[in-house]
Amino acid sequence: MTGTLISLISIVIGIIAANVFGYLNKKYTFGFKGNTLIGVFGSILIIKIFGRLGFNPWFIMNNGDFNGILLIINIIFSAIGGILGLIIFKSVYKKLNK
Repeated sequence: MTGTLISLISIVIGIIAANVFGYLNKKYTFGFKGNTLIGVFGSILIIKIFGRLGFNPWFIMNNGDFNGILLIINIIFSAIGGILGLIIFKSVYKKLNK
């Protein structure tokens, strides 16, 4: 695996998490396209912010060594980022449309 592939996997996990959360909680959905877009940006934002703690893709593939635990943490935070992005965007959307 390369750092780029791990980044793409993280983005896909964020997309899936945002769409599943939007499907299960109709109150937080923007439709498939909206959830997908928010999932991309939410997962990227969380990984960029918290990746400095040591679980960004380049730390996972440190000098060719693969660290599975850091990959699992990366995937969990990508899913959380997609879900949090959906919740935050929906709350901003509601406040702007009052």
